[in-house]
Amino acid sequence: MHGVTNFDFRQTLLKTGRPDVFYTGFVSADGLCSGAGKKSALSLLKYSKREKPIVAQIFGSKPEKFYEAAKIIKKLGFDGIDINMGCPDQGINKQGSGAALIKSPELAIKIIEATKRGAGSMPVSVKTRIGYYEKETEKWVKKILSAKPAALTIHGRTTSQGYGGLADWGEIKKAAQLAKKLGVVVIGNGDIKSLEEGIIKANDSGCDGIMIGREALKNPWVFNKNKKEVSVKERLETLLHNLKIFQKKKYSKHDLSHFRIYITGCISGFPSSKEMRIGLMESKTPRELEGRIKLLLKSNGVG
Repeated sequence: MHGVTNFDFRQTLLKTGRPDVFYTGFVSADGLCSGAGKKSALSLLKYSKREKPIVAQIFGSKPEKFYEAAKIIKKLGFDGIDINMGCPDQGINKQGSGAALIKSPELAIKIIEATKRGAGSMPVSVKTRIGYYEKETEKWVKKILSAKPAALTIHGRTTSQGYGGLADWGEIKKAAQLAKKLGVVVIGNGDIKSLEEGIIKANDSGCDGIMIGREALKNPWVFNKNKKEVSVKERLETLLHNLKIFQKKKYSKHDLSHFRIYITGCISGFPSSKEMRIGLMESKTPRELEGRIKLLLKSNGVG
């Protein structure tokens, strides 16, 4: 979800129905601690008070950088720090970061301990997977739990699976049982299509909560407990709201590539959504897209 769960997208979720806790997209601990990369890293950690509680997510492979990054994040007023040990991206893994830490459990423990020292009283959690090449949930989770994180989010796939196949909630249940013995909060993640489904999976697996990622992009109303159906009119109004936020960006004058993901999310799940989405995708500039959305809102039968 890097590049998706950014400030703009979280503002949309504040409008459509927010989760109990927000997480930022991940930020490099090295970048946050360096002169050259700090400005860019800090821009990724932008948030508003309305988003609280919000957790800053970081990645890297050097314990000393996590210690320094944790001190910076604490000063920024976040409610927690989450260490990403689950990203399957090969570029991240080649740096020894993300899910690559599953192959280096002793280093992973040092990173958690260093982050906790830098964070002080701020909770430090870990997000990871059930193994790298194959399932090794118990062996890996026991290592993580030995460092006593405040919470553990477990995605039910191995790193080599990426996002293919099905998330294994049986393995997530194993992680939950191990965490419960030590009083560590455990959060299940993977293939949750609705809040109702997530609650069932949490209850069945013994998780304390759920994390929803990709489905929130497809359906920004997924966290809304009171919203069973979303009208076409509301979808278009939400898209227009997103566009107005987007138009404030320096790159947005001519480039719509950063915005197309929101079109896919808002305009789906209803008859004729495909045709409407294709029409909107044909827009060349944000201004043209704004005009097309407004025309659709004025059209008969929309809503």
